[in-house]
Amino acid sequence: MQGDGAGVDPVGRHRYIAGMAADADPALPILPTLPILVVPEPLLKARARRVQPGDGALIRDLVPRMFATMYQAPGIGLAAPQVGVDLRLAVVDLMPGEKPAPLVLINPEILAVSEETATREEGCLSLPGQYADVTRPARVKLRYVDPEGAGHEIEAEGLFAACLQHEVDHLDGVLFVDHLSPLKRNMILRRLAKERRLKEAG
Repeated sequence: MQGDGAGVDPVGRHRYIAGMAADADPALPILPTLPILVVPEPLLKARARRVQPGDGALIRDLVPRMFATMYQAPGIGLAAPQVGVDLRLAVVDLMPGEKPAPLVLINPEILAVSEETATREEGCLSLPGQYADVTRPARVKLRYVDPEGAGHEIEAEGLFAACLQHEVDHLDGVLFVDHLSPLKRNMILRRLAKERRLKEAG
């Protein structure tokens, strides 16, 4: 179903990293966060391995800490490779109505995408402070497994569709800047490298 099409989201441009509060839900326990890997960390460009039955204990420990890390950042999506774990696992929460709606995606797989496309501004916790307009399919159908082992299929559009595609990209070693022209991508990567050098220099 993938192809070129007119953008269906010409007005509603939202940053992929939402400006949510770190304490999104005061009822949730405070957990230690995880360090987020930043480009050019090699793991961010590698394809993650599928979660296997033997990974259960790791998943149970990792998921709450990934949510804590994502909320504190703050962000609306986080993939396991971004915190140094080579697994096809991601967490998402778009905070609809400013209320937590956490979603855990294990071995997510995109089944279909629309021919129509939409362009919106995206950012990434692994490229801090960097944003660019990215064009993706406007709608997507996704299959995944939840932490209890149940399979699900969901359809998404708008920001949710962009978020799901962004996270699956991470699991395939693809960053949002890889969807840009070489010129734009290199500009962002050079700017990020410069900011990192200045920070390290104090």
